[in-house]
Amino acid sequence: MSDIKLWIDADSCPLLVRNHVVKTAATTNLTVNFVANKNISCDFNNFNMIITEQTKDSADNYIFENAGQKDLVITKDIIFASRLVEKQIAVINDRGIEFTTENIKELLSEREYNYNLSQIGLVKHFHEGYDNKKFKKFADCFDKVLNRLIRNI
Repeated sequence: MSDIKLWIDADSCPLLVRNHVVKTAATTNLTVNFVANKNISCDFNNFNMIITEQTKDSADNYIFENAGQKDLVITKDIIFASRLVEKQIAVINDRGIEFTTENIKELLSEREYNYNLSQIGLVKHFHEGYDNKKFKKFADCFDKVLNRLIRNI
């Protein structure tokens, strides 16, 4: 199992998700890499903290250059997820959505549409928070994708 690495685009990843991934990695002997342009905390210490430059997309680019096809990446960034899907790397978000070749174009289109609406003032973005329901959906998706990767080694 040690061939699989878990990568977290950690700048905006909720603490519940970070803790769950690190705790799971400890029981499955997997490597966890937090990547961000600043230090990110976690309630456990069995992870690598990779601090990138303070430039736009530096964490994304680091993960993209270092993640392999056996790995799992966690990110909220749909555009970054699209790059990973093209590279055939498993990628999920913290809300329990797995990004795939089947759904990435629709998700990108939806993102663009919502962005355009917000630019003209028709939709206001707000921080909706992260609750146990969202976390459960993430944990179920994470376990499903991780188990699939483990079976495919």
